[in-house]
Amino acid sequence: MAGNILIVILVAFDPHLHTPMYFFLGNLSSLETCYSSAILPRMLASFLSGDRSISVAACLAQLYLFGVLAGTECYFLAVMSYDRFLAICKPLHYAMLMNGRICIQLTVVSWICGSLGCSIVIFLVSRLNFCGPNKIDHFFCDLTPVVILSCNDTHLVEIAAFIIACIGTLPPLLITLASYVCIINNILRIPSTTGKQKAFSTCSSHLIIVSCFYGSLMIVYVLPDISSLSEVKKLFSLFYTLLTPLLNPLIYSLRNKEVKEAVRKCFRKLHRLKIQKRRSKRKL
Repeated sequence: MAGNILIVILVAFDPHLHTPMYFFLGNLSSLETCYSSAILPRMLASFLSGDRSISVAACLAQLYLFGVLAGTECYFLAVMSYDRFLAICKPLHYAMLMNGRICIQLTVVSWICGSLGCSIVIFLVSRLNFCGPNKIDHFFCDLTPVVILSCNDTHLVEIAAFIIACIGTLPPLLITLASYVCIINNILRIPSTTGKQKAFSTCSSHLIIVSCFYGSLMIVYVLPDISSLSEVKKLFSLFYTLLTPLLNPLIYSLRNKEVKEAVRKCFRKLHRLKIQKRRSKRKL
C-alpha cells in the first residue's frame, strides 16, 4: 500500500509524469490501494483480535468491492498493454491516438465494465437465504465459500458467476497478450542487442505479473467447484489479493528512471523543508 500510495502522489504532483502511461499507472496504483484495503484490514483485525465474525451486510460489501476492483484491474491491464502497444508500435500516431480525453474514456470504461458484471452477481447473491452453517472456509468473503452457505438453489448464481468470470477475464487477457505479441515482434526488429535485452526484460516482467494475476483468477473462478480444488483455490487467492498488489508498483513504476528521479526530487524537497524548519526554530 505504501508503494502504491507513493506512486499516486508522484503522478499527481510531478509535472514530468503527466503522460498517458503514468496516468494509467497512477490509476492502477490507486485501484490497488483500494483493492488491498477491501481485504487486508479486516483480515489483520481478525488475526490480532481473534474475532473472526462478520455480518452478512459487511461480507456482501467486501465481496462487492473486491469483485468490482478485480474486474476493473483486468480491463486496466488490457488498457495499459494497449497503451504500450501504441507507444512502441505506432509512435508517430501515439499523441493522436492516446490523448487526455481518450485516457479518461478508457479509464471510465474499465470501471464500468468491472462494475457491471459484479453488480449482477452480488444482486443474485443478496437474494439468497443463509440459514445453514455460518462458517466461511476462506480468509475473506469470496463468492464460492459464501454461496455454499446458502440454503437456496444456487444454480443460477453459479452459472451467472461463471459466465461473467469468463467475460471479465478472457477478452482483457486476449487483448493484453495480443498487444505484447505485437510489442515483442516489434522489439525483434531492433538492431541493437542491448536495446533488445532491455525491452525484453521490461516485457517479461510485465507478462509475469499479468500471468500471475489472470492465471490465479481463472484457476479460482473458472475451474469447477469441487472439494479437491478448494485448498488449491485458497492458495491461488493469495496471488491476486497479496502478491499482485505488492509487485505491481515494483514492476510497473518504481523501476522506471522517471519515477526514480521523481522520488529523489520528492525526498530532496522534504529534506529542504526540514532544514528550513530547523533554521526557523533557531531564529525564534
